[in-house]
This record gives sequence, structure tokens and C-alpha cells, in this order.
Amino acid sequence: MANQLNGKDILEKSFKTSMRGYNQEDVDEYLDVIIQDYEFFQQEISRLQQENDRLKKQSDNTRIRPSTSNHQVNYDILKRLSNLEKAVFGKKYEE
Repeated sequence: MANQLNGKDILEKSFKTSMRGYNQEDVDEYLDVIIQDYEFFQQEISRLQQENDRLKKQSDNTRIRPSTSNHQVNYDILKRLSNLEKAVFGKKYEE
């Protein structure tokens, strides 16, 4: 969905007047409030998009980790287990 209006478009919009039309000052005041809200929301969307991009980049950086193979992890576990068995059972286990 594309953005069809901006604050300037709202500000410069003119309406035809008629005999029983709305009070022009009331309409202008209300349009001023709409313009302020509209510009605030545009700034907020821009800020959130920038934050989203920053978080995506940060997430990509944290996903890159040095990978250790399962073989290496298994070997480390087996070595630790062997050392624990030697400590618990002593020389009897080695024989």
C-alpha cells in the first residue's frame, strides 16, 4: 500500500464553499492536527524501519559462530570421562 498523502498535500488541499458549508476555521484547525499526527507517524515509521534494519544486521552478526564438529565435541567428552574414571577408580581401572 503506497503512501498517497503527505503533510504538504493535506495543508494545501482546498474545498469548495457553499451556503451551508462547514466553518472554514474549524476545518483548518482540524487539518492542522491531522498534519501533525501524519508527520509524527511518518517519522515513527522511518525510525522503526531503521531500528529494524539495525537489529537484522546485529542478528546476522550474532548468528556467525565458529562451528566445532561433533567429532571434536565427542572426543572432548570421552577424554573428560576417561579422566574422571581414572580419578574415581584409580589404577585398578587402568589394568
